[in-house]
Formats: sequence, structure tokens, C-alpha cells
Amino acid sequence: MMGDGSVVVVGGGGGVGSVAVKALAQTEDAGRVVVADFNLDAAREVVAGLSDQRFEAARVDVSDADALRSLIADADVVLNCVGPFYRFGPPTLEAAIAVGVDYVDICDDLDATRRMLDLDPAARRAEVTALVGMGNSPGLANLFVKLCAEWFLDEIHTAEIMHIHGGEPDEGAGVLKHRIHAMTSDVPVFVDGEMSSVRMLEESGAAFIKVEDFPNAGSSPVFPYPHPETITLPTAFPSLRRATNLGVVFPLPYFEMTQDLVRAGMASEEPLDVGGAEVAPIDVMVALLRARRPELLAAAGVTGPAGCLKVVASGDKDGQSHRYEIALSSGSAGAGEGTGIPAALGTILMLRGELDGGPGVHPPESIVPVAPLLELAGTVASGVGMGDEGLPLTLKHFTPSGDCEEIPFSLGGR
Repeated sequence: MMGDGSVVVVGGGGGVGSVAVKALAQTEDAGRVVVADFNLDAAREVVAGLSDQRFEAARVDVSDADALRSLIADADVVLNCVGPFYRFGPPTLEAAIAVGVDYVDICDDLDATRRMLDLDPAARRAEVTALVGMGNSPGLANLFVKLCAEWFLDEIHTAEIMHIHGGEPDEGAGVLKHRIHAMTSDVPVFVDGEMSSVRMLEESGAAFIKVEDFPNAGSSPVFPYPHPETITLPTAFPSLRRATNLGVVFPLPYFEMTQDLVRAGMASEEPLDVGGAEVAPIDVMVALLRARRPELLAAAGVTGPAGCLKVVASGDKDGQSHRYEIALSSGSAGAGEGTGIPAALGTILMLRGELDGGPGVHPPESIVPVAPLLELAGTVASGVGMGDEGLPLTLKHFTPSGDCEEIPFSLGGR
């Protein structure tokens, strides 16, 4: 490895990767950054917008293992923003382990996370530190739970994670296939200290659907999501008795159209003969959703991106029950900023040597320190359009008597 803060961002030309690249440009920690993408023109466009000599563009096909290893071999850290992660997450981590390069990603696919956690022994042998799921949910969600557990509670008992976003300029095929994958996968829920599984679109998942109010994003039903927090948080916090993850994308008719197409069998990847051509139903589904999306956004009056991550945690302090609610919301930023900025923060902390864990494969709550991350966020987020005060956080405390107080929150700590 070069040892000069060299970073390779794979998928750096995409909606999330490009934000992560811009966030990396806000500090001097990265000495050299290769913005790599299958679409070389997209990578070049990102680099051209920075006017920073540390950044350069490259083309990479992450499905070509030899080419990927060659690209990242001289880096200190590879930041993986290529989805869908159920396809590209584990092989990219395997490539990083093979060449001895530290690794960060934004993986929010449960099955891929499990496969990457299984690579922990190989990462330890190679002395590679891998931080997986360092986005919004998972990522910041895990760390908001950690904040409540370490700063406010003697014992944490419940962690409910909820998220909404929508209105982004475009949604690529990888994003849509991830969402479809979520609708067709088992969703782990940790209830009463035991793990079980439900399905978003089946009766088992209906019991978990609830309507939630989100700052900047309004009120919406949220649905069981197969994000990996529910399998990693109980290990990090043994006192935890309940952990759930619920999410949605607005406008709701767009999300419901996706659900209806999945119910109709369009999520299949098995090709069908259509007029002599082999066509996978899921590809038709993705193309239809992308074509109809502008119309559905316009009908709902959606004119731009917005999003909110809300974490509600409860537990005991001095023998009494307390509940905390943390919300990260924006009326002008969506999934790109919400995911790309945390990915860059994790990469910068790795370059600085400020992660708490050593070699191995780790979820965010295991190795990312909360206070340094929030302090760094105050520096980085304003440079990528999140406002002068960095991450727009609110923190509410519900006392044992039922009163609610809003706690002034500093990005530098408590």
C-alpha cells in the first residue's frame, strides 16, 4: 500500500459514490483519490467538477476480479459504492482482502452483509480492516443507537429504525433492484430477545407496518425492510430486547406500484421468450418504473429530494425508563447525500486511524466512535450542500413521566 492516504472509490460516478467523492474532497486526509466507475464519462464528470489535482478518473468493471484487484492494489482504502450489493458486495471485499487493502462500503443488503461478515477470518489473516454498511441505514442508524446506549442509557432495551426518502433526480437500475430484492427477501426482526423473519409483502410483515411522521418528509406508512441492523445490533448491545427496521420511498404510489409488480411476479430474473427475444421480467419492471417515475412524482407534487432517518431507542437510566428519538432529516437532500456522506466519513476516520477495531469485518457500531464521526460531519457535510451546520439532527428525550424535551445537540459531541 502507498501509505499516502490513497483511496479508490468504485462506483464513484453514481448518485451515492459521487457525493462520497465530493465529501472526501472536504478534508486533506485523502492524498490521492481514484474515482472509478464502469461509466468512465460519469467518473470524469465528477472529477472535472472538483478542480482538485488529488482526484483522477478511471474505468473499472467490478465483475472482472483481476481488473479490480489491479486497480485497488496500491490503495490504502477502497470505498465500494457499487450496487446492488447482493451481487457486488462480497466479491469486492474479497478483492480487497486478496491485495491487503482496507475496505469501506454502504451495503444495505442483508444476505450480502452476512456473507461479508463470514469473511472476517480471512480479513484478519490479511490484516485488512473492513467497515461494512457505512451509509444511512445501515450506518448512521447503527451509530444513533450506539449514541443512545453509550451516552444516555445504562441499559438499552429497544431500537426502532425508520427511514424515508424520495424525489431524487433519478433512480438507477441498481437502486431499483435493491428495493425489489428487499420486497422478495426474508426480513429479520428481533422481538422479545429472539430473532425471527417476516416478509414485507406477506401477512407476517403486515403486523409491523405503522404510520410515522417524518420531519421534512411528511407522514407515511413504513414497511419491514431487510437491512442488517437487526442482526448486528443485538450482538453489540446484549441488553437489547427488540430491534426493527422499517422503511419506505415516496411518493407512496410509486412504492406501491413496485410492490404490485413484485406481487405480479415481475421480480423474476429467469428470462422469458418474448417475440423471439430472451427477456428477464425484472429488467422490464425496472425499465417500466424508471419510465413511469417522472409522471408519478409530478402527480404527487414532488419537486425535489427529501429524506429522513429516525431512530427511537428506549431503556433504563438509574432504574427508570427513558426513550430517545434522533432524527436526521433534510428537505433538499435525498439518498445520495444521506448515504454518500457517511461513507466518506467512515473512510476518513479509517485513514486517520481513528476506528476502534483492528483487522476483521465490522458493522459500524462495532468500530466507529460516535463523537469523532459527528465532529467530522460538521466539517464535511456543509461542503456538499447540507448547510453551514452540517448534519441536520434533532434529539428528543421522553422522560419517565412522559414529558418530551428537545436536547440541544452539538455535532462535536454532547
